[in-house]
Amino acid sequence: MRRPITATYRLQLRGPQADPAGRSFGFAEAAAQVPYLRDLGVSHLYLSPIFTADPTSTHNYDVTDPTEVNPELGGLEGLRELAATAHAAGLGIIIDIVPNHLGVQDPRLNKWWWDVLKNGQDSDYEHYFDIDWHSDNGADGKLGLPVLGQPGDEDKLELTELDGETVIAYYDNHFPVADGTWESLDDDPREVYDRQSYRLMYWRDGVISYRRFFSVNGLAGIRQEDPMVFEHTHRIIRQLIGEDLIDGVRVDHPDGLSDPFGYLTRLREVVGEDRWLVVEKILEVDEALDPRLSVDGTTGYDALRELDGVFVSREAEDSMSMLALQHSGSTWDEAAVTAAQQELKREVAREELSAEIRRLARAMRRDNFSTAGSAVAEEDLTTTIVELVAAMPVYRADYLSLSRVTATVIAEMSRRFPSRRDALDLIAAALNANAEAKIRFAQVCGAVMAKGVEDTTFYRAARLVALQEVGGAPGRFGVSAAEFHLLQQERARLWPKAMTTLTTHDTKRGEDVRARIIELTENPSDFAEFIHRITAIVPAPDAGTGHFLIQNLLGIWPVDGQITETLRERFQGYALKAIREAGVHTTWVDPNDSFESAVADWVDVLLDGPVTSLITEFVGPLARGAAQISVGRKLLQITGPGIPDIYQGTEFLDDSLVDPDNRRFVDYIARRQVLDIIDEGVDWEDLAAEAAAQEGTTGAYPQLDLYGDRIKLHVVHEGLKLRAAHPEYFVGGDMQAVFAVGPAESHLIGSARGDAGGIGVITLATRRPLLLEQRGGWADTTVTLPEGRWLDQLTGRTFESTAPVAEVLALFPTALLVAQPVERDV
Repeated sequence: MRRPITATYRLQLRGPQADPAGRSFGFAEAAAQVPYLRDLGVSHLYLSPIFTADPTSTHNYDVTDPTEVNPELGGLEGLRELAATAHAAGLGIIIDIVPNHLGVQDPRLNKWWWDVLKNGQDSDYEHYFDIDWHSDNGADGKLGLPVLGQPGDEDKLELTELDGETVIAYYDNHFPVADGTWESLDDDPREVYDRQSYRLMYWRDGVISYRRFFSVNGLAGIRQEDPMVFEHTHRIIRQLIGEDLIDGVRVDHPDGLSDPFGYLTRLREVVGEDRWLVVEKILEVDEALDPRLSVDGTTGYDALRELDGVFVSREAEDSMSMLALQHSGSTWDEAAVTAAQQELKREVAREELSAEIRRLARAMRRDNFSTAGSAVAEEDLTTTIVELVAAMPVYRADYLSLSRVTATVIAEMSRRFPSRRDALDLIAAALNANAEAKIRFAQVCGAVMAKGVEDTTFYRAARLVALQEVGGAPGRFGVSAAEFHLLQQERARLWPKAMTTLTTHDTKRGEDVRARIIELTENPSDFAEFIHRITAIVPAPDAGTGHFLIQNLLGIWPVDGQITETLRERFQGYALKAIREAGVHTTWVDPNDSFESAVADWVDVLLDGPVTSLITEFVGPLARGAAQISVGRKLLQITGPGIPDIYQGTEFLDDSLVDPDNRRFVDYIARRQVLDIIDEGVDWEDLAAEAAAQEGTTGAYPQLDLYGDRIKLHVVHEGLKLRAAHPEYFVGGDMQAVFAVGPAESHLIGSARGDAGGIGVITLATRRPLLLEQRGGWADTTVTLPEGRWLDQLTGRTFESTAPVAEVLALFPTALLVAQPVERDV
């Protein structure tokens, strides 16, 4: 690769129609930030999807034309100009592609989908989409679309003209009319409609004749397994590579494809061996990425779990479990989380994804070439499929490294439920046919897992919500130092170029919000007392909902207690999304207005009422400890195995929650100004003394209270500069654990990086900082450094041999120690 990758910076692009104020952040705006990002120290800009999407999209994952660079962002010429600016500054570009689905919410925006609706199976694009045209598909062999608001709404259809074309209108929805099926606008709309290749269905009937992205009706799956489809949708990528505009690709949701392994092999041929290729692959805790995949690794959800988990005070598990039981009716320990996930996966399979289950059942009967289970009733088959899908422990089990998972689950189910054996025999026979059913089973498993776990369980579990991120394991209370070090060493050995992350466009809480919530584990008894007081004074409409929302509110609560209207709107929006995703008392499909209003009123009282001052008082120590976690964890990520991604804006302390909150515009002027101050030189000892002298500051690092943004950006800046200066330490380099010795040894987490010449970098970070303060600090705890002199890149101070941790971490709760050249006598 002409531009070696050392670190990426994620930018969320959007056009002017996606913002109520008409603001945009396209290629030109990205180019304007290149000097800042170069000086910050990243090697590559990592762009959100760049191909044409719905103009109102704030994320652009609803691509409508994968063959065109989005004109809303500046088009191909704008991308060329951005690349030229980046390359002149020594930076490269990584793009995010969406191979699994296309946006079809407004059919007129997608010319391929419009053509399929118009011409049916005669369309040149029919084979692009994964459509069920079988006569038993529930739509009489037509393309069933879940559109009608009420049964019998066909009488609301009208014939009209739109942009010079005759269309069928259903309120604001428009659908094409096939040539030869109408004579004039005076024709009977119902008769014309009956001649079309599509059937508009009542949306609650669950008849959907095309594969979707999970349960999103507006995102239709496409068939990348078809060589023509692959070539057509990847032609523009070949062009971008041919022009040397991009240095790598991030692949969105490959698990939705029929053959992820085959797709990624073909994609690697397009991208080339010298360009970066990472995949959004969600791994369970005990699931390894298949080493035969032609990729450089995942996008880092696994690393996020490890980097968060190692800062959790695991001694608080029982206390937090009991508190959750009192307020949410469950301990949310591993057994409880597993049981909830399986039940919610059943529910999702039976309801939201019932169309996919029925299509899978039909495929299984078609693919069953034996007599196994031929007498199984339809209800028994679909019920057994639901149970089997709910029991699958991974997103999809057809990777070679997981070859026995499905057989093991089927065997266990057969043992426990003898009445299901005939249905299981039919399912096994169909899967053995290596045809449609096998593919659909894998695709359905992933969709059910995503909807049942990420989008539902993770909005219900309420023990420690910081652990409830994609790829997380909330039932496992944190990560031990031993597990952490072993996993870092594995990544350094097997996947040294995998992406690592702490925040993404999909995280339910930003990294610094999670740090606040993690701090609850340091003093669980204080948290229990706080919760009891708050809920006694201002009881939530539902105790479990309240317990969940309060943790998130603590994560963003301003230290000074000043509640702005913007923060109120942001948290109200988050609360509404959270309770609908949880689906306990209200849902997106069937909103419960009275419950939603009650929650909104309760949130308003928390923000401005009798407990507001109590919350502010409680947040103070949390924020102090969280800032220490934030800077130390960030440095561990940057210097750890893999390629670190900095999500836009998170070089400052950030209070973002889930989308769209985490996709807000970033104040780059403020960040540029702080970076300039740092580059001009800051006397960190004077800054610490100044902070300590300020009235009201407390704790080991009062400078973090006053200058948290400056310190976090400084840590990011120095870590990135070091990676750029010594790439040999970090990609393919050695990875070792570093331990302290003494009464506070468990509060230090450290790692060492180097190459064949020896260790060159040591990173130290503070764990459980509030407990450390309560226990008297580092006392006589020491860390032994390799022979020679070691410069702390953050402070300019040097250390040798066995150094007291209290001295090494005197100014910051983290250190970046770099081996200095040996001075020789001349």
